[in-house]
Amino acid sequence: MLISNAYAAGPAAGGFDLMGFLPLVVIFVLFYFMLIRPQMKRAKEQKNMMDALQKGDEVVTSGGQLGKVVKVSEGYVSLEIAENVVVNVQKPAITTLLPKGTIKSI
Repeated sequence: MLISNAYAAGPAAGGFDLMGFLPLVVIFVLFYFMLIRPQMKRAKEQKNMMDALQKGDEVVTSGGQLGKVVKVSEGYVSLEIAENVVVNVQKPAITTLLPKGTIKSI
């Protein structure tokens, strides 16, 4: 016969291969320590800063406005950005708490 017969290969070796699963575990651990954990830490610090806001604090908003806190309510903060100019911003818009006297030194 000119054409040889083709035979099917035997079944593959079954079972759980730990070495094949190990790279996925390593990638997940790296993602946790390099991305997830630092982000959770930053979010916790931001929440603590927003909860500790009080009248007289000097802050910077996400839009870049510097101001002095005049009033703090549940979800909003009133900032005095110039003499007799007060604006209301949402609490999450406040990104940085400045040391006292920063605005006067500018």
